[in-house]
Amino acid sequence: MAYKLLLVDDDKDVVEALKSRLAREGYIVSIASDGEEALVKVKEADPDVVILDLLMPKMNGFEVLKEIRQRFKDKWRPVIIVSAKTELESVKECYGLEADHYLTKPCSFENLLRGIQTMISLIPLRIKETQ
Repeated sequence: MAYKLLLVDDDKDVVEALKSRLAREGYIVSIASDGEEALVKVKEADPDVVILDLLMPKMNGFEVLKEIRQRFKDKWRPVIIVSAKTELESVKECYGLEADHYLTKPCSFENLLRGIQTMISLIPLRIKETQ
């Protein structure tokens, strides 16, 4: 089964490079370049994992994360934050908003891939919790 990812970042070069590499790993990848588009794509693409930058136009990642948790309670949808914001307050705020993992930029592709794989491995456990 191919898992679906939503990659949300306003840096088009980074997004295209990551999309290509993740597709080669067997993932189906949708992209969004701002927070508003991200919320539309969560509804339309129904991703298994969301990879979210914090610093974006229209809606920042904090706002998007909060909206995902409020609007889409139908299933557990892990959110991995990948951001240049390294301050402890940003990390705490994200975890307070129920982020599942936090990586700081620049991060290696291997670390991102490991985070995605970990979140996917937890999906069956989370499904059992809700039954």
